[in-house]
Amino acid sequence: MSAKRIDQIARWTVTAAAGLILLVLGYILGSVLINGLPVLSWHFLTSRSSNLEPGGGISMQIFNTIYIVTLSMLIAVPIGLGAGVYLAEYARPGRLTSLIRLATESLASVPSIVFGLFGMIVFANAAGLGFSRLGGAATLAILNLPLIVRVSEEAIRAVPADLRHASLALGATKEQTIFSAVLPAAVGRLATGVTLAAGRALGESAVLIATAGMSSPRYLTFDPLASGETLAVHLWAVNAENSLSDAARIANGTAAFLILAMLAVSLGIGWFARRLDRRLAGQG
Repeated sequence: MSAKRIDQIARWTVTAAAGLILLVLGYILGSVLINGLPVLSWHFLTSRSSNLEPGGGISMQIFNTIYIVTLSMLIAVPIGLGAGVYLAEYARPGRLTSLIRLATESLASVPSIVFGLFGMIVFANAAGLGFSRLGGAATLAILNLPLIVRVSEEAIRAVPADLRHASLALGATKEQTIFSAVLPAAVGRLATGVTLAAGRALGESAVLIATAGMSSPRYLTFDPLASGETLAVHLWAVNAENSLSDAARIANGTAAFLILAMLAVSLGIGWFARRLDRRLAGQG
């Protein structure tokens, strides 16, 4: 068989694999949205959920989801980015660096339910937070740290060395080079990592069942110590309990809104990263 024929077969194979992934994704998204979009209404999005009567909505779950995910990102991104900068710019080959990488890889392979149990033991029980938004956000931050560290390190390493050399040649310090030249150049890849972490946090349920709880405050409050049922947890609870006559309707609407929220986060962060890239390129 000729090399050209082998190249064509390989191209067809990877194209078919990519097409299969798109078909599966399209089927999943299509089935969820077809069943869930008709449920979405102003009443459904702004009314409170009910465990006793049909016709409830998801307003508190939307607020809790935004609150907990934002809080977890505020905790995880600075720590993960700092660790990525250290590994990419400062760490030297040795036992400490190897230990950090081993710890990161080990955390990435831990099932989410284990993080949930850890958060329940450490934050809910030992720290005395109980079922709280803060405990859930802190546990989500730990869950997402390996992803953010890995993406940050790879994004920083992908920045051309010539950019660093040019900055240092102009008299900038290493810290100035990192924060004024390297990180802005890596913002697109960094945004991808933040998007993946935020999407994972949006769809996480096992962690939050054990830390943030399955109930919400009676009234809207920003208290981080209050419990907070998120959209993913609510979706699981509705399907698990199935105590309402319209449980399927609520589950379909919640799933559709959750997917739309994930798409909005991905597109929003991507748009922001591209705009920032163009702005930095214009200034350069």
